[in-house]
Amino acid sequence: MVIGIDLAVKEWTTSVIAHREPLKVLGGLIYVIYTRNSGAAFSMFSDLTWIFPIIATAVIGWLLVMVRTTSSVPWAVALGLIFGGAAGNLGDRIFRAPKPFHGHVVDMFSFLDDHAGHFPVFNIADSALTVGVALAILLEFTGRRRDGLRAPKGEFARSEPLGNLLPDPTKDRGGRDA
Repeated sequence: MVIGIDLAVKEWTTSVIAHREPLKVLGGLIYVIYTRNSGAAFSMFSDLTWIFPIIATAVIGWLLVMVRTTSSVPWAVALGLIFGGAAGNLGDRIFRAPKPFHGHVVDMFSFLDDHAGHFPVFNIADSALTVGVALAILLEFTGRRRDGLRAPKGEFARSEPLGNLLPDPTKDRGGRDA
């Protein structure tokens, strides 16, 4: 859903807003403008455009692995928002100008100013990423695990113990004494 909404708003922005004055929404709280961002958040690292598709692809792959073991609805929502945001901006990086895998992301929302003077311009994908990460952090700090259970009070929401990475040689595969 995030990918579809993000794509639709970006297409509307490039076909309608790009050719007119900024659109004032909510009495000027938000302006819809057309801008392109070659960098990451806040236009950082704009000369490293080629690396963002690699990072987004790795994040999407990691999320696909995480979702397979997730049975908690709040965690599924958080991971879905992060996935949709990463995929939405990845699509811009791959398919938009100036060339494949160096594309500039279409951004359109500006707070309190029609030229992004008060806050960085952002898009639906950026919003989904931000909300998804904030929700994941909240779930982690409140002890909600991806398996749907709650961590004991005072512990973070690990789905599995961190422990040693190697199996305990004194235990069999079921965790019983050998």
